[in-house]
Amino acid sequence: MTVNLTRIYTKLGDGGETHLGDMSRVPKTHARIEAYGDVDELNSHIGVALTITGMPDAYGAWLRRIQNDLFDVGADLSVPSDPDAARERLRVQASQITWLEEACDEVNATLKPLRSFVLPGGTAAAAQLHVCRTVCRRAERRALLVDDANPEVVRYLNRLSDLLFILSRGANDGDEPLWEPGSSQG
Repeated sequence: MTVNLTRIYTKLGDGGETHLGDMSRVPKTHARIEAYGDVDELNSHIGVALTITGMPDAYGAWLRRIQNDLFDVGADLSVPSDPDAARERLRVQASQITWLEEACDEVNATLKPLRSFVLPGGTAAAAQLHVCRTVCRRAERRALLVDDANPEVVRYLNRLSDLLFILSRGANDGDEPLWEPGSSQG
């Protein structure tokens, strides 16, 4: 698949509408646009995570793969389902979710069992991964509002948020801030 971007501004969106991947026009507030906009925001936050000193090398390689996969997620969300379409569209595949599950299992096997809920924070890398996790959860909720969304998109985002949580724990290397229920109550 080749993508050619020759002009960045077209002025076509100045009236509050944009093109979907099938070239139909919708308002920029359409559920589909909101969903892949949140996926784009998540991808940007992952880009920030990749710049943070102390991010484990293995996590960096995984996050770069995820960034590419998130473009697949956005492409999938940008094209409404059409069984009569002239060409096959890029869709998220179960194999992408399987890879996330394997990464979750690999890192989780190195972590101590949780004794409480984890507070977002700790190292800079862990804190940014928590930001990514929360944006991912929002993207998942938005994807659920797209009537004919590929169910694999929701599964991918759900599993990705799990992985981001697990990576945040790993980035804290066992020294993670835990919730202490009622600890500030007098």
